[in-house]
Amino acid sequence: MATCVVSLLGACALAWWQWNRYESASGTWQNLGYVLQWPLFGLFPAFMVWRVKRLKERQAEQVRAEPAPPPRRPQPPPVAHEDDDELAAYNRYLAELNAKDAT
Repeated sequence: MATCVVSLLGACALAWWQWNRYESASGTWQNLGYVLQWPLFGLFPAFMVWRVKRLKERQAEQVRAEPAPPPRRPQPPPVAHEDDDELAAYNRYLAELNAKDAT
């Protein structure tokens, strides 16, 4: 949090410097733009700290409210005998895919 305060103070100092440059004889509209940008740059670390804290809280709430895993699907009974070799190979392939999906 101290880093956020230091960042904001430094950015406000830079905005003040740009304001003085804008008011000088060589000042341009670009300096005025920087006057508006520096405080936003200084607030960004505080925003990120707030955002990360909020995301962690939301994640903790999801872990606490996470329901039990769904029940496992019933396994099909194994095929005892197949007359068609191609069909038997396809059924073995499907059984392997089902076993991989269950894990």
